[in-house]
Amino acid sequence: MSSSHPAAERFRAWFECTTPGCGARYELTDIVYHCRRCGGHDKRAGLLEVKHDLAALKRAHSPQDWKTLFNRRYLRTKWPYGSGVWGKKEWVCPNVDNHNVVSLYEGGTNLFWAERFGKSLGLNDLWIKLCGNSHTGSFKDLGMTVLVSMVKQMIHEGKPIRAVVCASTGDTSASLAAYCAAAGIPAVVLLPKDKVSLPQLIQPLANGALTFALDTDFDGCMSLVNELCRDETLYLANSMNSLRLEGQKTISIEIVQQFDWEEVDWVIVPVGNCGNIHAIGQGFLMMKEMGVIQRLPRLIGAQAAKANPLVQLYRRGFPDEPFRPLKAQTTLANAIQIGDPVNLFKAIRTLQQIPGSLVEEATEDELANAAALADRNGLFTCPHTGVALAVLLKLHARRLFAPDDRIIVISTANGLKFPDFKIQYHASKLQEVQPRYANTPIEVAADLDTIQRELDKRL
Repeated sequence: MSSSHPAAERFRAWFECTTPGCGARYELTDIVYHCRRCGGHDKRAGLLEVKHDLAALKRAHSPQDWKTLFNRRYLRTKWPYGSGVWGKKEWVCPNVDNHNVVSLYEGGTNLFWAERFGKSLGLNDLWIKLCGNSHTGSFKDLGMTVLVSMVKQMIHEGKPIRAVVCASTGDTSASLAAYCAAAGIPAVVLLPKDKVSLPQLIQPLANGALTFALDTDFDGCMSLVNELCRDETLYLANSMNSLRLEGQKTISIEIVQQFDWEEVDWVIVPVGNCGNIHAIGQGFLMMKEMGVIQRLPRLIGAQAAKANPLVQLYRRGFPDEPFRPLKAQTTLANAIQIGDPVNLFKAIRTLQQIPGSLVEEATEDELANAAALADRNGLFTCPHTGVALAVLLKLHARRLFAPDDRIIVISTANGLKFPDFKIQYHASKLQEVQPRYANTPIEVAADLDTIQRELDKRL
């Protein structure tokens, strides 16, 4: 290991405008979500992303030394580096002082070898990255730790922030509420009424968030949040704020780390607001730029057929023309029921940067049955993971994958957050779904002989 330590050199990150030819920069403590030079309040124009001083990072350590440092910290107890996110602090958000980090020990989630499931398909190296095995049960914790930590830093520096605000279909609100509760910062959530599962709804309520249930969909909630956050004392927590995406970038870094820094071939990501696939792609691109990996995996974006703006644009070759938002239809994958994704153009740019990447969709029947089939092989999947698994099955049927390709499916949330989806599937009550793997209780008398006859009949 080199004698120099990352702390010996001041690393920097900043917001930078993504509009070609602009390049305006802002401090991470600035309350800004769009470029003030070219973005105005259009939610896609002048979007910002976090940039790092890669030259300084390269000067500090060789690729092998960075890997050694990250391994030494991983899931250990030295604050805050035991977190799967903050163990990569220099690559994520070096601008936050350690005493302002708000961490619930996020990251470090299981990379599940789906051996039996994969072999049933003729795939020998299939893995599910269980991002839902986290404090609030979804991958949103990875980004929220960075955003709320930066808010705490900003308050520490004197910014008059009254509350942090988000629109959500469930998981974002749960994560924001938990991290704000841990930090002692008020949280405000706007949810679409009757479109969030009860386990998801109770999370922000239990953590004390000021929760509004609105008679609209996610896109309607997001529009109202944009208006609210014109008031700079209300800080925006949705993935339009690219601080969130920096935390989510660690998914890809952690996957490679869990394989002892070996490259992977394919990564399949459920896509709604388009932030996560962009973040994951940027994580791989940063690792390649830093020399930690030598080749990039191919990314596959997976959308529900009823909410598929990225699929539609992909099929048209990502045309260079104004995007017309679509009205997302009701889908079982409610967290990605988004017709007007904020990070659409970021996702397209990332997919174009990674050769061989593609986008596919799944119907309601396909996603529900794919989730159930995975459950039969030891998982317990949310409907959004079902979309990614259905796309895996669909593309495998087209012979896209070689038997020994290393394939990672991103599981975004814990299946326990969606009991109605599971219950109604096995009760054959989901619309547009023919449940091929339904399993119901066998009601018999409390009699040993009767039970034995049923066992003999069924085993």
